[in-house]
Amino acid sequence: MDGEPYEVVDYAFVRMQQRKPSVQTKIRNLISGKVVAKTFQPSDTVKEADIERETIKFIYAHREEYFFQKPADPKNRFNLSKDLLGDSAKYLKPNMDVTSFKFNDKIISIKLPIKVEYAVKEAPPGFKGDTATGGTKMVTLENGLQIQAPLFIDAGDVIRVNTESGDYTERVSKSK
Repeated sequence: MDGEPYEVVDYAFVRMQQRKPSVQTKIRNLISGKVVAKTFQPSDTVKEADIERETIKFIYAHREEYFFQKPADPKNRFNLSKDLLGDSAKYLKPNMDVTSFKFNDKIISIKLPIKVEYAVKEAPPGFKGDTATGGTKMVTLENGLQIQAPLFIDAGDVIRVNTESGDYTERVSKSK
């Protein structure tokens, strides 16, 4: 729409008395991230955006610039800004494969795997009396991210985190 790609976030089919049916939508601009409300009539047409998907590998971050490469071509490195990555930047870890979305040969966003494994770097001790309500504690992961995890998680454990919600999912392996 208007030469830019949009994604439908929410829609509702509306049919009022003695009026033509319409579709009320909330659409997000994939380049700017702005969400707008738009009503479409049955006669409206939109062209499907030509968005390419490509797997890229995250290498490292330096001063809010994130460096990636194509898995088959390690010499071809490129960087993306923190503004483009948004909240997904805090879940990146070295050598992680992510999916990039390109529009007109320009990367407009990336998508992380839904669940990612991280090693726990720091975890305060859990006390025996704290388990009556299934308590949680704040732990620090290998990439510096802090999340709430159950009391039985210790430093050195490997846990799985949901990158969409930022929540602890499960313990993968226990520290020795």
